[in-house]
Amino acid sequence: MRNLSSRKPGCFLLAFSLVFIWHSCIKDQKIYINENDFYDKVYACWLGKNIGGTLGMPFEGDTNIHDINFYTKLKEGEPAANDDLDLQILWLKAMQENDAHVDAFTLGEYWLKYVPVNWNEYGVGKANMRAGLKPPVSGEFNNDRWKHSNGAWIRSEIWACLFPGNPMMAVEMAREDACVDHGMAEGTYAEIFTASIESAAFIESDRDSLISFGMSMIPPDCRVAKAVGTAVQAKKEGKDWKEARMAVIKNTKNMGWFQAPRNVAFTMIGWLYGEGDFGKSICIAVNCGDDTDCTGATLGSIFGIIGGTKAIPEKWRKPVGNKISTVAITGFKAPATLDVLTDSTVKMTKKVLSKYNLPVMIGPDKSNLPYQKQSMKPDKNELEKLWNLSPWRVVRHNTDWVIIFDYLQEPFIQEDMVRKLAVSVSNVAGNKELYKLSITGLPEKWEVSGLPADTFGVEKGGKKTLDISILANSISSDTIQLSLLLTRGADSDAIPFTLFRKKI
Repeated sequence: MRNLSSRKPGCFLLAFSLVFIWHSCIKDQKIYINENDFYDKVYACWLGKNIGGTLGMPFEGDTNIHDINFYTKLKEGEPAANDDLDLQILWLKAMQENDAHVDAFTLGEYWLKYVPVNWNEYGVGKANMRAGLKPPVSGEFNNDRWKHSNGAWIRSEIWACLFPGNPMMAVEMAREDACVDHGMAEGTYAEIFTASIESAAFIESDRDSLISFGMSMIPPDCRVAKAVGTAVQAKKEGKDWKEARMAVIKNTKNMGWFQAPRNVAFTMIGWLYGEGDFGKSICIAVNCGDDTDCTGATLGSIFGIIGGTKAIPEKWRKPVGNKISTVAITGFKAPATLDVLTDSTVKMTKKVLSKYNLPVMIGPDKSNLPYQKQSMKPDKNELEKLWNLSPWRVVRHNTDWVIIFDYLQEPFIQEDMVRKLAVSVSNVAGNKELYKLSITGLPEKWEVSGLPADTFGVEKGGKKTLDISILANSISSDTIQLSLLLTRGADSDAIPFTLFRKKI
C-alpha cells in the first residue's frame, strides 16, 4: 500500500475557496505595488518587529506602568531574541516546503518538529498534539488559562506579507495558524485582528480606517473587540494614554495579565496616542506594561508596513542593526539577517500571488492603489463562518480529498455510554472515487456503528457525511489513541484522534 499520510498535504479546497471569496469581494480589480516599495515595506516590517521587541523585552510580564523613551538594555547590533519573529520564520519555511499550501494540520507538524520551548499555550498545544489531538482541538482542549493569551497575534505579519492587500486571505491563514495553540478563543480573534490590519496596511495608510477595519473583521462581542473599542473610545473622549490604559485594564480585569484583549488594546493605545511618531508610539505601547515585547514589536511592524524604512528613524534603526537572534526554533538554519528574511518573504509572496491568481501584482512600475476601499469590504457571511468554526472539528486537506473529523464536543468517553462523532469525505479529484473508512487502534469490546461496511462512492466535487457512534463496553486506559483511516485503492490517509476516559 502506498501510504499518503506522510505526503505533503495541500490546501487546495481551502485555497480555492479563499480565492473565490477574495475575487468576489473586489470584483477582479487589480492592485499594483512597486517591487522596490514592497521590498522596503517588508524589510521595515521585520525591522520594526526587531526594534519594538528589543525595546520591550526587559519589561516583559511587568504589569506596572513604565516611563521609558529609548532602549534600556542593548548591546550595539544585537537585537533581542524574540519568539514573535521566530515562529514567522518557521511558517515561511513551512510555506517554502509545501508549495505555498499550509493549514493548521501542517503547521502543527512544524510545531512538534522545530519548536523546542513549552511556554504557556505553546506547551499546552504541543502536549495535546503529542497526545494525538490535532488542531484546532490541540489549542482548545485543557487550555482555559492560555487560549486567550498572546502567542498568536504576535506572529501575524507573515500572513500579511504573503497576502498583501488580501486581508480576507490573510485572516483565513491567521486562523489556521492561531487555532493550533489557541483553538477558537480570544487568542485566535486577536491574530485575525492584527493580520487584517497588517495586510490592509500595504494599501491603506490611515490609522483610524485600519483600526476600524480590523474591528470589522472580528466578532463585535468578543473580548478583543471590546478592549480595543475601550481604547478607541477613551481617545475620542479626550482622555490621555494613561487614562486609556486604566480603562482597558478595568475592561479586562476578569481576564488577568498576559491575555490578548488587554495587550492588543495596549498596542492600539500606542498607535492612537503616538501622533504618528514611531518612537513615541512604540514607547507608549511598551509603557502600558504587561506583554511589552509583543506590544512594541507588533506596533513597530505596523509602522514599517505603512511607511517603509522612512517611517523608522535612524536613531532607532542603528542600535539594533540587521541581525536576527532566535530563541524558540531549532533544527534548521534560520535567516541570519533581515535582508535574507526579506528576500525569502518577497520571493514567496510573488509565488503566492501567482499561484492563486490574486488581483495584486508586484513589479517595476509605480504603485497604483485605486481600489483599496473596495478591497477592504470582505464578505460578512464568510467572516461569520470563520468566527463560528468549531474548535472540535479537525480538517485534513490533501490533493485529492478533504477529510473532516468532528469530535462534536470535548474528547472524552465514558464506559457503557455511546460517544458520537461525525466524519465527512469530500472528493476534489477529477472523477468519481471509491473510498473506504475504518478506525484503527480500537480496544477490545469496543463497538463502532455508522461506518460503511464496504466502499462508498463520492462524485467529483461531492461530499459524503457520516454519523459515527462508539460504545466503550470497558475502558482500561485513561488515554485511548485511535486513527480514522481512509483508503482509495492503493492510497491512504489518516487523522489520528484521541479519547480520554471521563472521570466521574
